[in-house]
Amino acid sequence: MVILSLLFSNPSALESLYFVAIVPPEPVYAEVMNMKLHISEQYKSKAALKSPPHITLHMPFKWKEAKVERLCQAMEMACEATPPFNIELDGFGAFEPRVIYVSPVDNERMTHLYQQVQHAFKGLYIFNADYKGRGFHPHMTIAFRDLKKNLFYEAWGEFEHQHYARSFAVQDLCLLRHDGQCWEIYKRFALAE
Repeated sequence: MVILSLLFSNPSALESLYFVAIVPPEPVYAEVMNMKLHISEQYKSKAALKSPPHITLHMPFKWKEAKVERLCQAMEMACEATPPFNIELDGFGAFEPRVIYVSPVDNERMTHLYQQVQHAFKGLYIFNADYKGRGFHPHMTIAFRDLKKNLFYEAWGEFEHQHYARSFAVQDLCLLRHDGQCWEIYKRFALAE
């Protein structure tokens, strides 16, 4: 009885944090994870290790566990209007003085999928943050938040001119959920055939 009382007196206990992303398949997944591990070991930035390699299409938001099926329906709706497509990665970029990322090449299909997610979530009153007025700026983070300013410039010096070019097929969209420690893929949603 005490546990039930605590649960209902704390509504956030019934909510989880979610976000929507494209998660690359192997071998890109492992290559980007290795970059994150390198940054963690060499530059003491571990925050990026708390999520799988990904390109965010909707920033983190809270959602009630009891309504997760509605969220899944919105994800399906976003996916049904977009066929599978390829993403090309080309080099690295940065948001000074904290973030280093792998750069995807501009891609109309990815932008379309982003817009479909925004449209589907609007009906649930879930709105994407416009981070610092940047709008949609796809990237695959390898270092952020806990990267110290002085180490950022050292790390960026290593990655700024490094060559990295890959492509991968996007077959699905992922809904990720935070488990209290890190982000995990909660469910995958296939793109239209």
